[in-house]
Amino acid sequence: AEIELGLDRVAGVLMQAKLSTIFDCPLITVAGTNGKGSVVAMLEAMAMAAGLNVCSYTSPHIFKYNERIRINGQAVADDVLCEAFEHIDQARGDSPLTYFEFGTLAAIDVFFKQRPDLVILEVGLGGRLDAVNIMQADVSILTSVAIDHVDWLGDNRESIGFEKAGIFRAGKTVICGEPEPPESVIRQAEKLSCEFIQIGHQYDAINNKQVNDSRWTLQSCYTNISDLPEPGLLGEFQKSNAATAIVALQALQSKGLLPIYSDLTNHDQFVQAIATGLAKVRLPGRFQQVNSRPVVYVDVAHNLHAAQALASQIKSCHHNEQGKTWAIVAMLSDKDVQGVLK
Repeated sequence: AEIELGLDRVAGVLMQAKLSTIFDCPLITVAGTNGKGSVVAMLEAMAMAAGLNVCSYTSPHIFKYNERIRINGQAVADDVLCEAFEHIDQARGDSPLTYFEFGTLAAIDVFFKQRPDLVILEVGLGGRLDAVNIMQADVSILTSVAIDHVDWLGDNRESIGFEKAGIFRAGKTVICGEPEPPESVIRQAEKLSCEFIQIGHQYDAINNKQVNDSRWTLQSCYTNISDLPEPGLLGEFQKSNAATAIVALQALQSKGLLPIYSDLTNHDQFVQAIATGLAKVRLPGRFQQVNSRPVVYVDVAHNLHAAQALASQIKSCHHNEQGKTWAIVAMLSDKDVQGVLK
């Protein structure tokens, strides 16, 4: 029932289950305070549009546990999930595992059997000591660094950044979607000789200049892509998330790590897959409209950084509306409730 950070027990059970820390395909690991779920959903949608077999692991779920473990966008079936849990339960012997550790190992077990072309793992909490971090990523994504989970990660961006940068791997690529990362993040990337690709520097999302034109351009150190559609997820900030996801795929592509038989080896088809995936992407709970009269949105914002994005999104969508906007807020007591409400 408790959260317990640390990799020793998880690594031990992984070995007992005869599983490896390296998949037979590229792995993208995604950490960050906000934006992780959106970036994973975009990566998944774009890779699927390119015809790849994609496995992704996210948390938490909204309706059903199976949502956390997806194969080509579909929640894993009950029997597959139960079989994986049974395998991990037998492998662990008397080793205690937390709820999240158990689920992470089960997801890894499922993915090894799927023989995917790409695996995407979302960190649950922090990064350095999170169960997801037992796997060796080819590309690490850091979406943002803001104050959250202070009891576990510290109450300042430097300590939080240090924990999140724990997913970086020596000599591998890091995509940083945080415009002003803490020094601890940059130091870790330098220490490990990572290829550090940062938004606002090596890549960016640029809006088209024409009035009422919602299309945008990715400026990238790999290849620029113009006339991209707005992502299927609402919010101006989602273009930055989309840029981060695209550059991660470009990084894999530049190293020849994406399967050679996929459409991603052809630039025009790559761009088409990117555009198709972005337009199709959906993710429950991210400024999701669930009613039209009256208009009702639901959103998972639960920290100051996310609340600021949500406030600006409400303002941009409803600046001409008459009457009141009501907010119904529920969150755990360890959050900055007053800051979010303000």
